[in-house]
Amino acid sequence: MVEYLKVNNGKIESADESNGNIIRMVSPDSSEIEKISLLTGAPADFLSAACDRDERPRFEADGNIYLFIIRVPYEEAGSDLPVITVAFAVIITPVFLISVCSIKSPVWEALQKIRAPLPQIEKRILFLCNLLLGVARLYLTHLQLIRTEADTAEKEIHHSMKNEMLIRMLNLEKCLVFFTTSLRGHEALWGRIRRLQSGELSEDETDLLEDVQIEFKQAQDLAEIYSNILSGMMDAFASVISNNLNVVMKLLTGITIILMLPTLIASIYGMNITLPFQNSPKAFLITMSLSVFLSFMSVLLFLKKKFF
Repeated sequence: MVEYLKVNNGKIESADESNGNIIRMVSPDSSEIEKISLLTGAPADFLSAACDRDERPRFEADGNIYLFIIRVPYEEAGSDLPVITVAFAVIITPVFLISVCSIKSPVWEALQKIRAPLPQIEKRILFLCNLLLGVARLYLTHLQLIRTEADTAEKEIHHSMKNEMLIRMLNLEKCLVFFTTSLRGHEALWGRIRRLQSGELSEDETDLLEDVQIEFKQAQDLAEIYSNILSGMMDAFASVISNNLNVVMKLLTGITIILMLPTLIASIYGMNITLPFQNSPKAFLITMSLSVFLSFMSVLLFLKKKFF
């Protein structure tokens, strides 16, 4: 899919091929890549780079055409993981800004939520930093959702130690590992952004670039903190489950010992040999009383030793 956009009065709006200088490509096929390559002058391998959703963050230049690949969060329907990250390419030419992604990423929608008016793409650093700011806030939004879901799962685990809850926590932890890895990969890009402009950055560009770095650093720190918390919770719950199993096994062992005593006496009196009280009319009462007495004493002993 190819969509043409433009900046008008600080907002992004739809445009047609004749006046759209922002091109949004979603899972483009070879014909679309060839068409946009001819239109913009961007190398075809730049346009196809982000079609591999596992592509790592990197920077590449071909003359005055620049490729930035970043990782963006995405909620994949039907996946065990609530959020994953996919590659998102930004190609900047002297005239056009092109985004390429294998899925319809919410980056452009997040960009619309930035309060400050968007600059024209001729101000490449300002526009790119605004786009990256939108990506950073996407990470922060999803991190808050992951934290909320983790808190909900924790409360449910307190009431029921089911495997489904632990698997849910494990999937959340995997999401945070993906987030942390992706966010760390962006650190090498900040210095590259300064290459887009010869000479010193303006005060606005410097401030915005610092804001982007701060937002990404905050997202990375939160992802690491939440990951450590979840890892600690998983270890704690594993210990609780192991302890609960030990308690159950100890209880079953105690019950087995208590029930074994009457069984032992009944087995002895089932032998075909001379036994005490065998000729007494009260033999059954005596053996049953002895069984109850021994079982009762066993229970008292276990309670005294705090076995139960």
